Amino acid sequence: MNSYSVTVYTDGGSRNTGNIKGGHVLPTDKAAWAYLILYKNKKYAESCGFLGATNNQMELSAVLEALRKLYCMKLTQEKILLISDSKYVLNSINKGWLYNWAKKNWINSSKQKVKNRNLWEAIYKALPYFKKIEFKWTKGHANSEGNNYVDELLNKTMDKM
Repeated sequence: MNSYSVTVYTDGGSRNTGNIKGGHVLPTDKAAWAYLILYKNKKYAESCGFLGATNNQMELSAVLEALRKLYCMKLTQEKILLISDSKYVLNSINKGWLYNWAKKNWINSSKQKVKNRNLWEAIYKALPYFKKIEFKWTKGHANSEGNNYVDELLNKTMDKM
């Protein structure tokens, strides 16, 4: 038994040409996000698809939508573990990059504008509501049942598009 009362899995994915070096997302490329919230032996899951979005946008959207759902469920005071396979998302939060970007008017350490600022800004504004949330990485497409669940869910969403 872990010490968390809520466990959340998030994932984002895309089927686009932007996933290769020098590639660009086409307006017709499919993308989707999904989350799974485990609380008191119940599962709460959601997924949504978009055209023309990047993988990183979907990873961020999954986290943001999970935070919104937790807020609506009035779980902000619970001890929450959020698990993602996105080092892009997790490093930005766990290593404090997000907070530095906000302080520096959304300019990163390379003096560039932060990509996906609208999503990062929304996450930044949501996080203070959660006093006991931790973010942990899991290897994607491995043996994490929750991660595999959200991956399947977002792929089903893209299949239906």
